Amino acid sequence: MADDLIHDPKGGMPRLLAIMARLRDPETGCPWDIEQDFATIAPYTIEEAYEVADAIQREAWGELKGELGDLLFQTVFHAQMAVERGLFDFHEVADTMSDKMVARHPHVFGDESRDKSPEQQTKDWETIKAAERAAKAQGGVLDGVALGLPALTRAIKLQNRAARVGFDWPGAGDVLDKLTEEAAELVEARDRLGPEEIEEEFGDLLFVVANLARHLKVDPEGALRAANAKFTRRFNRIEEKLEAIGKTPRDSDLAEMDALWDEAKAEEKARKAVARRADTNT
Repeated sequence: MADDLIHDPKGGMPRLLAIMARLRDPETGCPWDIEQDFATIAPYTIEEAYEVADAIQREAWGELKGELGDLLFQTVFHAQMAVERGLFDFHEVADTMSDKMVARHPHVFGDESRDKSPEQQTKDWETIKAAERAAKAQGGVLDGVALGLPALTRAIKLQNRAARVGFDWPGAGDVLDKLTEEAAELVEARDRLGPEEIEEEFGDLLFVVANLARHLKVDPEGALRAANAKFTRRFNRIEEKLEAIGKTPRDSDLAEMDALWDEAKAEEKARKAVARRADTNT
């Protein structure tokens, strides 16, 4: 029966759970899957989450189904390892999430009114989460912010927590002033201090940049991904232009590539202007 399920193209979630159990079977499973543990799989889980975000950002809807499947498989993998240790199973994971969503949405599943703003709903959500942390004996303001988060994301979460108790700059202008101050301290460290101090000051600068993103309501991870994509597009265009004249970047120099960069930038801006005009006329 198990083999029938594993080979059933319409087997859905039970099929995936059966496949995962077979992969981890000590006698008949895959040697690589068998030797993994929570710590070795965690980096893959993070990577798959980023690939989901990447597909969404590129609007690659044909790829998104597969990327979501890869991310789901990570949850199934962790749940199977938990089963083997007698900790919990996938169904308990799903039930825990369901319980949490019902508890955190009393305005949907309970008696509370839905007639409130998204801002008020966010405040209510945070109040509920604070109560959950208190039940876990996480009494500190910053308790429970996961150490494994990407550094920029964790910085935002730490700053949001501190802001809820009034530890925050009044506005973006104050953060910009602090940014200038931290940049000057980084220059001083570069000129007068050692590598450790330079790294510390650079970290301080990044932390303030994250805070500026928070005040400007910008997702710093998303903004940096977009900047990476833009850099990739423009550098690819440099390579195309060089190839058209029989050269590669190694045959070029900074002055030539910088001029081609400016051309690529101008082309991109022109395309955006045309697209905006088209949108206006439709």
